[in-house]
Amino acid sequence: MKAMRVGDLAFFYHSGGERQVVGVVEVTKEYYLDPTDATGRFGMVDVKAVKKLEQPVTLKEVKGEPQLQDIALVRHSRLSVMPINDKAWSLICSMGKTKI
Repeated sequence: MKAMRVGDLAFFYHSGGERQVVGVVEVTKEYYLDPTDATGRFGMVDVKAVKKLEQPVTLKEVKGEPQLQDIALVRHSRLSVMPINDKAWSLICSMGKTKI
């Protein structure tokens, strides 16, 4: 999260029971400490919704796509934030039937 900048796009991923990419968000405020965390260990960025994917892309679909085998979501599916390279970004958008 510390590397995210205002204007960066990110996928919105439901990590609970659904485990699927459902949309795209844009960073509106860069990393800052979570004011509710008394330990000062946790931070956050602010985002706004940009676009809902026409078709959610499930973790199972991502794991089943050979071209996505190297992304962090496949190797560590419990990560909250991870980088996505341009090739993976385009492929996930295509799988979600959405142009960004």
